[in-house]
Amino acid sequence: MEKDQNKSRITLIVGASENPERYAFRAAQMLKQNGFSFLPIGIKKGKVLGQEILDLVQKPELKDIHTITLYLGPNHQEQWMDYLFSLHPKRIIFNPGTENPIFYSRAKAAGIEALNACTLVMLTTSQY
Repeated sequence: MEKDQNKSRITLIVGASENPERYAFRAAQMLKQNGFSFLPIGIKKGKVLGQEILDLVQKPELKDIHTITLYLGPNHQEQWMDYLFSLHPKRIIFNPGTENPIFYSRAKAAGIEALNACTLVMLTTSQY
């Protein structure tokens, strides 16, 4: 039952892309295939599996975000950190290439589970 409850929690894909070659797009595919809800957000317009990519620049008000999975490099994260913290996620996944010791430490200090991990591997191995 706990796994089914987890599937109703929303994952925010930060750095979403409509390009099927990008890992952010593949994460959306795998989340959907595994029955997880997700919202794509980024600075480029487009759609991911029929969902409009939310405009990160507008910093939309979002509720019930359980997990943030990052697909933005560390040099692009600082301007969004406060906004992402304001969403009160339970977990932030720093995918390969997005690792950021400062962001990671701030997340931990705020009581957010921070993982240097790969969303795709976590989903493949049922660790999501």
